[in-house]
Amino acid sequence: MTAHIHWNTLPPQDWQKKFAQLPSSNLLQSYEYALAICPLKRQKGRWGVIVIDGREAGLVQILEVSLLGKAIHALAIDRGPLWFEGYGSLEHLNQFLCALLKQFPRRMGRKYRIIPEMEQSPALDNLMSACGFQKNGKPYETIILDLKQDQESLRAGLKKNWRGALSKAEKQESLNVDWAITTLDFKIFLQDYAADKAAKGYGGPSVELLTALVKSFLSSGKVRFGRAIKDGQAIASVLLLKHGIGATYQVGWCSDVGRQLGAQNLLLWHAMLELKNDGITELDLGGINDDTAKGVKKFKEAMGGRIVRLGALYA
Repeated sequence: MTAHIHWNTLPPQDWQKKFAQLPSSNLLQSYEYALAICPLKRQKGRWGVIVIDGREAGLVQILEVSLLGKAIHALAIDRGPLWFEGYGSLEHLNQFLCALLKQFPRRMGRKYRIIPEMEQSPALDNLMSACGFQKNGKPYETIILDLKQDQESLRAGLKKNWRGALSKAEKQESLNVDWAITTLDFKIFLQDYAADKAAKGYGGPSVELLTALVKSFLSSGKVRFGRAIKDGQAIASVLLLKHGIGATYQVGWCSDVGRQLGAQNLLLWHAMLELKNDGITELDLGGINDDTAKGVKKFKEAMGGRIVRLGALYA
């Protein structure tokens, strides 16, 4: 078994077509994400088609930085590579890493950062170590919702308290959900989000990053921005970004009134149904952890998804 990586051989539209054929994807490997993040971090995108034994096996997006005529060279693969049907084993990852290291050998001034899109296991640790990568930090955890289920199954999968808050919100006659996005609505959302983030001191993407992401994903029609409206005022908002046949919950905001009425539950329930109508088959609820956001983790777990524990960062 031998692997080769063909870099930047496809125009963006052809890359997107192949990306849409992946059985699973994530935000960080999407083309629109690179278009948004690279100008902010002064990075360049590199797009590779992985070929194993003459057949296309997967895709990988690398963000890289070069300084001093490439004397300093950093490569980052966040939640990649991604594999086509029939690929994605440890041996396939091993072959990919061998091809990568052959094209970009280790040397002074070159650094790697890889978060493999593969569930954490001792075998993964051993493979990464054998390839010369050291584990740095804890595994990345997220929750994936299977949207291939019908509406009744999705609702039945909600935990009792979560479903109860949803039912409470649905009984509010003056509480509505709006999926129309305007520049003014989004600017107000960013102001509310930034104020809430500053007041409560939680982590989250910057306003600058969110603005860049929406601009990039909106140009290809891959933004879902929803608001819960009561008496003409937004009391909760949610931002979702679509990539291939998947989507990711990027960020949300909820007022005190919204929490009392279960507005965020209502928004996310409607988001599941909207995404299903868009042909999306899985929803990534975003990273979870027990250290700084136990409440958020508990809320997401109650939506009935599957906890996925991916590989840690390796360098």
